[in-house]
Formats: sequence, C-alpha cells, structure tokens
Amino acid sequence: MGAAQRGTSIEIKSLVKRFGEGRSTITAVDGVDLEIAAGERVALTGASGSGKSTLLHVIGGVEKADAGTVHVGGEEVTALGRRRLALYRQGVGFVFQRFHLLSALTALDNVIAPVLPRRGFPDRATRAAELLDAVGLEGRHNALPSQLSGGQQQRVAIARALIARPALLLADEPTGALDSATGASVMDLLHGLAEEYGLTVVTATHETAVAERSDRILTMRDGRIVGDTDQGTESSPATSK
Repeated sequence: MGAAQRGTSIEIKSLVKRFGEGRSTITAVDGVDLEIAAGERVALTGASGSGKSTLLHVIGGVEKADAGTVHVGGEEVTALGRRRLALYRQGVGFVFQRFHLLSALTALDNVIAPVLPRRGFPDRATRAAELLDAVGLEGRHNALPSQLSGGQQQRVAIARALIARPALLLADEPTGALDSATGASVMDLLHGLAEEYGLTVVTATHETAVAERSDRILTMRDGRIVGDTDQGTESSPATSK
C-alpha cells in the first residue's frame, strides 16, 4: 500500500480552551505546553472532564482555542481561517467512541465516504478495499453496519480514518463502546497500522490498559497535564503550566 510516511510533529504552547460565559465558564484546557514527535504514539489519560477530549479536538481543528498556539507539522492550526481549517481537517484521521457509520452504506462505501466529494482522489474503491483487508475484514466489504459486530464496526471506522492517507490520527475513546478483549485487539490493530504507515497517533482514553499500549502517557487533571511518562522509563516532569 505504499511506503510508510513519517508522521507529523505537534507543538502546543500556552493553550487555553474555555466553554460558557461569566460565572458558568469552564476552562477545559488550561495553559498546556506540549511537544509530540513525528511518529510518536501518545495516550491522553485522566478522569471524565479532565480536558483530554477537548485537547484532542483542538489539535484536530474541531474546537477553536481561546488562547495559545497549536502547530502541526509546522503549520499553525490555531491561526487558520475557516476554509484552510476545513482543508487541514481533511488531512487528519479521526476515530471516535461511537463509530458514526452510515447505516444505509456498506462497509466499503463507509470507508470511501470521506473522500467521495474530492476531485483528484484516484482509485478510491481500490484503496478502501485494501484498507478493509488490512483491518481484517476480508469478505465483509459489502456488509452493512447492522451486520457487523461492534469491534468490526470500529475496524471499518479505522479504515475510514486512513482513507485520505493522514500523517496524524486522533482517537477519542476508541474502545469505550467495546468489551475489554475487543478493545485490546482494536488498539493492537490501530497501533500496528500506525507503525506500518508511519503515523503520529494521539488517543484520549480513561482506560489504563489502552493507555499502556502507547509509547507515552500524558495524564490530565483540571485541564492541565500533570504527568508525562515514557513507557518503560520513570515519570518526567509535567509539561503544562
């Protein structure tokens, strides 16, 4: 399926994201500084409401920051206008807890769907079929989501996230709707594909077993990074203010 790419770097400085106004304001991300190397697999952990999903969404251009900067591959995402931001999001792979598959489309067509409107994207069906095979769904290309298990649907979602050849893959609680055994197999698949294609992967998860499959674990609390651990090494100082 072609040579592996190198992934993309992420550099975050003094990042702040708030929701609400006045006394009801919630600071979901509070002055985060962070660097992620190209090709690194990073897990964001913490309790519900700690800010991990919001941080992921700001990196992906889904949420707009209130202060600070995010650079991805040298491009300042936080400075992009609406049109350029839409193009940026097209180059990022997203995997969510809910699979968000279109119920009336086959697995193959669900994978193709994100690139269907794009001109100059050749061999969509061929690439989609190859990705479905890569995620272990040989022979299920024409199955509807209702004919697939939860784990199989998440595999379709992973294939869909890879269709546009992203350098960055963002996964928000990708195993949250799965049992532990299926979730483990999905994460092994996700990281195996990331290594094969040379992707940078950032996963938000509250599950310790999922986080431990990453190269590095960042722990968040109250919108800040309070722990930064390389797997197999001692915890290093937190990188958030």
